[in-house]
Amino acid sequence: MPVITMREALNQAMREEMHRDENIFLMGEEVASYQGAYKVSKGLLDEFGDKRVIDSPITELGFAGLGVGAAMVGLRPIIEFMTFNFSILATDQIVNSAAKMLYMSGGQFKIPIVFRGPGGSAYQVSSQHSQAIESWFAHFPGLKVVMPSTPADAKGLLKSAIRDDDPVIFIEQERMYGNKGEVSDDPEFMIPLGVAEVKREGTDATIVARSLMVPIALKAAEELEKQGVSVEVIDPRTIRPFDTETIIRSVMKTNRVVIAEESHPFCGVGAEISAQIMERAFDYLDAPVKRVSGVDAPMPYAKNLEKLAIPDLPRLVAAVREVSYLD
Repeated sequence: MPVITMREALNQAMREEMHRDENIFLMGEEVASYQGAYKVSKGLLDEFGDKRVIDSPITELGFAGLGVGAAMVGLRPIIEFMTFNFSILATDQIVNSAAKMLYMSGGQFKIPIVFRGPGGSAYQVSSQHSQAIESWFAHFPGLKVVMPSTPADAKGLLKSAIRDDDPVIFIEQERMYGNKGEVSDDPEFMIPLGVAEVKREGTDATIVARSLMVPIALKAAEELEKQGVSVEVIDPRTIRPFDTETIIRSVMKTNRVVIAEESHPFCGVGAEISAQIMERAFDYLDAPVKRVSGVDAPMPYAKNLEKLAIPDLPRLVAAVREVSYLD
């Protein structure tokens, strides 16, 4: 299989799906003539034309709403936010229209739309552009929430999201666009939504990590193996629907859990995972569930402070040692 970047994997997914279905179109700020703010849509304008790759005005609420309306009448929009921080401006259309229309119409209107773009921390773009807000969208029934951590997952999950008849929030970690990995070039390569992946087998402790935290969790597992601790790493890949069963099976095997996320801890996805484990696998725990999250404060601009705000390898290793009662 060819080795490509996550950016290229996302581009492949959209290109293949747009060839397959002429009802799919891409819309967002700078997706067309500029080839995408992060070059994810590179080449698509030339290939599909300006009726299907559309530069929008700087009005997230407006073009998100246009996308919802298009989905209601049978098209399949991909709406790109230049950063998911800007999706905050479009939450009325995402939450009150896209998420609820199927229910409120008694099943008359499907909303096959994908809202995608970079999210989470970037590099020194400060508080308003470094937020991990996936827990917001996961809170609302009707939305599916996807967060890939590898190029293969990015391609397979995006193709599934595009073909899904429900609205999907697809968050790509901004720091990971250049990450490389093997990706199938099969046009029908897909990864189903709602299926977690065990990225590494282990027996002594489980790390549940998503997005940017997955490669850090894998490095932590390598470091801990040298210290005699066998760590299993699980990537949920989708926050909604959530594959609780895979995590519970791992907890029943390892009896210790660390949850790693770059988002804020209060009311976060990690809190929900912790609650699910407590409710369904409490008797299997040999230590309290440990959460390693981003700091509960706005992201600082200064590089040294930004580094402190995001979970890193030493913090994750220390957390596993803590639940293993090694310190």
